[in-house]
Amino acid sequence: MFQGAFVAIVTPFRNGAVDEPALRDLIEFQIENGTHGIVPCGTTGESATLTHEEHERVIEITVDQVKGRVPVIAGTGSNNTAEAIRLTKHAKECGADGALMISPYYNKPTQEGLYQHFKTVAETVDLPIILYNIPGRTAVNMEPETIARLARIQNIVGIKEATGSMKQITDIIRLCGEDFVVLSGEDYITFPLMCVGGKGVISVVSNVAPRDMADLCNHFLQGRFREAQDLYYKLLPLCHAMFVETNPAPVKTALKLMGKIESDHVRLPLVPTSEAGTAKVRKALEDYGIL
Repeated sequence: MFQGAFVAIVTPFRNGAVDEPALRDLIEFQIENGTHGIVPCGTTGESATLTHEEHERVIEITVDQVKGRVPVIAGTGSNNTAEAIRLTKHAKECGADGALMISPYYNKPTQEGLYQHFKTVAETVDLPIILYNIPGRTAVNMEPETIARLARIQNIVGIKEATGSMKQITDIIRLCGEDFVVLSGEDYITFPLMCVGGKGVISVVSNVAPRDMADLCNHFLQGRFREAQDLYYKLLPLCHAMFVETNPAPVKTALKLMGKIESDHVRLPLVPTSEAGTAKVRKALEDYGIL
């Protein structure tokens, strides 16, 4: 179920609130262009600054708009285990196909603490769980041995791996086996990760170039490796441009330039892309042929 290009979809805002019509339109844009799944309320969806009510509503809107056409993996992670359970229960109740759960941040748990956190959620809520390892934002790396322990829990089915380390990625695949789904959490490493056994990507760039990222994964999974590699190198400058400043400001700028959203507003403490950053995003879109 969980392979290919999943978009880490932005949460558009208008007048300080979630822009529901724009979110629904973005979901349709993704599905029309072959995206394999939708991931609301991840880092790119600004989950850290959504209220609990907004968080739940964004997931509800996504499930409602998708209507089962592709899987929905709802972001339900927290640095509070009880809160993660509550968010994951809600995702299950409203019909999400899985949950994306970031490692607890700020607390700096030990490896045993990480294991117990995810184990507790998995045993409490019967929903497929994709772990999310991004130590650059959480301050703790989930070690491959810890991931392998968690992979033995029936409904922990995969990981979004965003260390950017091929050693880490290959160790996870070696220890967890091919049935455990490893998805790239960094667009720029999608093709290399798939070459060593990964199954796809949870992508920021898919927000602006969904067809090409989906086709990259399609080509690879169907054995057309050269075509996948060509698309990877075509996408690479765009991947870099979406991270010229803190995500998701650049991708929201890109979507505004494309006319897909009315406002590129991001919530404090994030700020919109600077003038210099916007110029880089615009050039990348022009060079790609999107603008």
